[in-house]
Amino acid sequence: QVQVVESGGGLVQPGGSLRLSCAASGFSLDYHTIAWFRQAAGKEREGVSCIRSSDDSTYYADSVKGRFTISRDIGKNTMYLRIDSLIAEDTAIYYCGVNTYDDNCLWDGMDYWGKGTPVTVSS
Repeated sequence: QVQVVESGGGLVQPGGSLRLSCAASGFSLDYHTIAWFRQAAGKEREGVSCIRSSDDSTYYADSVKGRFTISRDIGKNTMYLRIDSLIAEDTAIYYCGVNTYDDNCLWDGMDYWGKGTPVTVSS
């Protein structure tokens, strides 16, 4: 079965860190564009980070630069999003996505999406 499943979300205090995981099954993450998105309550979905398949270049939204790090472990067929210095504005459901066709990092460019993992930043 082809799917991606996120995990690692939770309740974290401001200033804390999390590592979100996205495990792929039924296909390999290698050579594909991978991305993380988030959607806060009452807000539009936002693309926060992406690795493009053509050159492994990375994209980070301005709101997360310097605090978020995207990566992947091909051996584990898993992608990650490390989040440091969490702030209240990071509270959202986080989704991973995989584009098996090209470098498009937008949600609509993804072929596979997970169901999301919630992150809540609160003291």
